Formats: sequence, C-alpha cells, structure tokens
Amino acid sequence: MPGLKAALIPFVVLFTMIGLLVKIGGAGFVQDWSWSVLLLCAVAALTVSVVFYRRPGAEYKRGLKLCSSQIFPAVPILALIATVTVSWMASGVVPTLIVYGLEMINPSIFPLVACVVCACVSVLSGSSWTTIATIGLAFIGIGEAMGYYAPLVAGAIISGAYFGDKVSPLSDTTVLASSSCGVDLFTHIRNMMRTSIPALVVALAVFGAVGLFATPAAAEENAQALIEGLEGMYNITGWTLVIPLLTLVILALRVSTRNTLIISTLAGCVGVFVFQGGADGDVAANLLETVKSLCTGTSAEVDDEILQSLTSTGGIRGMMPTILLVLSGMCFGGVMLGSGMISAITNVFLRHLHTRRGIVSATVGTGLFFNCTTSDQYLSIILNANVYSDLYGRKGIASKVLSRTVEDSTSVTSVLIPWNSCGLTQSTVLGVATLAYLPFCVFNIMSPVMSIAAAWITEYRRRNSPAADCSEKTPVAAVEIGE
Repeated sequence: MPGLKAALIPFVVLFTMIGLLVKIGGAGFVQDWSWSVLLLCAVAALTVSVVFYRRPGAEYKRGLKLCSSQIFPAVPILALIATVTVSWMASGVVPTLIVYGLEMINPSIFPLVACVVCACVSVLSGSSWTTIATIGLAFIGIGEAMGYYAPLVAGAIISGAYFGDKVSPLSDTTVLASSSCGVDLFTHIRNMMRTSIPALVVALAVFGAVGLFATPAAAEENAQALIEGLEGMYNITGWTLVIPLLTLVILALRVSTRNTLIISTLAGCVGVFVFQGGADGDVAANLLETVKSLCTGTSAEVDDEILQSLTSTGGIRGMMPTILLVLSGMCFGGVMLGSGMISAITNVFLRHLHTRRGIVSATVGTGLFFNCTTSDQYLSIILNANVYSDLYGRKGIASKVLSRTVEDSTSVTSVLIPWNSCGLTQSTVLGVATLAYLPFCVFNIMSPVMSIAAAWITEYRRRNSPAADCSEKTPVAAVEIGE
C-alpha cells in the first residue's frame, strides 16, 4: 500500500495544474483542459504505484471496473440531454418559455423565482439534470435578457434544482444514499430536512436580496428588445408548452431518465413540424435538417449577440468535450482506487476520529475528496457510505445521520467540481463555467456547512445536558437529541 505522501502526489499535480490553468486563461480554460489534467494525474498515480509499490494489475482492473460501472451509464444521458436542448430550442419551447417569463416575472424577484420554480420541478421530476436541461435553460435565457450576471442566474437554478433532487423520493441519488447506509428512504428524507431547509432558506434570502437591491437598471428595456427578436425568429405560442407538460407527466409516472429524455427529444422534433413550419415545403429535407441539428446543434445568424447566444445550441457534438472529460475522470478514479491511494488517505482520517463533530466533519471532507478523485457522484456516495458505516456504528451515531451527511457532502457538491460529471454537464448545458457559477450556488455550499453545524450543536447539547456528568460512560446514541 502506498503511504500518505505518495498518495498525495496526484493531488499536488492536479491542483497545481488547475491553478496554472486559472491563472493563464480563467475558469473557462479549466473547463477546456481538465480532461488532459486528469489523464496526467492518472499517469502520475500509476507511475508512483507501479515503480515504487508494484501493485498487481488485477487491482487496477478492479478500480477501473468499479468506476466504469458507475460512469458509463451517464454517457448516453449526456448525449440525450444535448438532443433535448436542441429539439426544445428548434420547436420553440425554450423561446416561448423565455418570452412568457420576461412578460410575467418581475425583474426584482427573478433570481428568487428561478430558484423556487427549479426546486418545485426537481421535486416532481427527481432529477436535477433534467430540470436544468429544460426549465433551467429557459431561466438562464430570461436572466441574461434582463441583464443579470449569468453565473448568478446559474447559481440560483442549480441551488433550486439540487434542493428538489435531494428531497425527492424519486431521486436516484437520494435512494442510493439511503440504501447504501441501510436507512429507510422516507426516514432519510425527513432527517435531511434538518439541514436542507436551513440551507435553502439562506439561499432564498440571498437571491431575494440580490433581486431587490441589485436589479439591472435596463432590465425591462433589454427584455422588450429580446421579446421582439424571439418573436421574429420563432412562432411563439402557448401550444408549445404541451411538450414540457408531457415531460412532467412522464416523470410523475416514474419513467426512467433515459426514456424520459428520448420521449422529450422526439416530442421536440415533432414540435418543429407542428409549431415552427417544418411541415411546409420539402418535408423530407426539413426532417433531415432536424436530425442533423441534433448532432451539430443550432445557430442563429443575427446581429444581436445576446439573442444569438441564447438561441445557439451545441448538440451532441457540443457535448463531446464533456463526454471526453467524464471518461478521463473515470480513468483517474480507476487508477486512484486500484493503486490504493484513496484508501491510504481515508485511513489517515479514520485513525484520528473520536468525537461526533469530528466524524461528521470528516465525512463531509471525504465526500468532497471523493467527488474530486472519482469524478462521479454515484461512486462518491457508495464509497463514502462504506468508509464510515462501521465507524458510525461503533461510536453509536445513528445511520440516518450518516446517510444525511453523505448526501450533504457528495450529491450537492458534485456540481461544484469542474471535472466531475455533474459540474461538467451543468456547465455545458447552461453555458457558464463551473468555477464562475460556484460562488453563487448558495444551497450547495451551505448544505455541508449545515451538516457540520448540526453535529456541533448536537454534541454541545449532549455535553451540556443533565446527563453530562456521566458522559464519559454514556454511549453517544443514548443521549442523541432529535437524531
């Protein structure tokens, strides 16, 4: 097994290279070159492990197999998200949502509304990815049209979408976190409310204050200009909203994410012919053009730069850099697992954990660590739960505290890592670099903070309870308050 110093070498390379990329070209540069950095770190880890520790090849195969089993299923999902984005733009769904949003939403409450609506849609759908790729795409357009800073709008969208995903019984990450820790699903969700609701309240307060005190001066003027531009390019009609309503119905029926995205793409393609005149003229040529746009994206030749950026999509070809980055992350995570470097680092944590606040804080830190190393939230949830399950049992801490802390530290923070599959996907869909929107994802930042705060409060109550005199002999579980 490698030692701690050897295990930290890939991370020194990783964060050094990321720092250089930020200094050279900013946050967007990190997005473009993260795949090569991850491969370089994988090579560094493999070199150290093979040359100095001679790990057997079977270990690397095991690590790559574990990572690929979690990450490969995300690749077709990424491609389908790209096709949904294209078809909903070409059919007029997104332009219609933007126009209606600009006409109905007061600019001073827009960030708050974006967060709340995305939260509601995500609770119903159980998927932050689907929420951001559909209604989130419309909100980013509305916000930019009003003159809001795009990373701020992205932060509001992501905060709402990930809150809804986290507390929805339909969410795959919520089910995975509860099952990995052996906790009943609804017990897990109720316990998460202790940290999720305070984190959301902070987020809503921030976005509400931003809207009230930092509303763009020319918001209404910019909005009117964009409405006129979109009405000149698309047939804006409420009938296009049948497509997102159909998607919500399908999600409510608990159809899988992949099949939901396929149906949404097909509905959008039909909408091109029904609502945007695709049935006029040469139907075969228009159909071929529609299919081609799913692969290559859409681009509008207009003078207005904002209008052009809002109506341009990348299609599957535009999603390829993200897919490449996901596969590079899989290689890095596989090598880190196979080389034993992840175990070497986590074992250091476990040897020094004795108090409740220390254990929960370490669980949060380990969740962030796994998100950085495995580049996948599902694998991070499984590993984090497995690492700490025995320790929580030995210390008498309820399993539902572990499942809550795992979600607080992995599923909601994965979107903050530029090379994580979640961070890559949302950055590509919203057109905002991960490091640019990171400071504005208030809910995602506050969730792990609230989890640590809950542990400190519980331990403080325990130490100051009437039973404190015999605390040295009393198991933690016997004096847990509200847990």
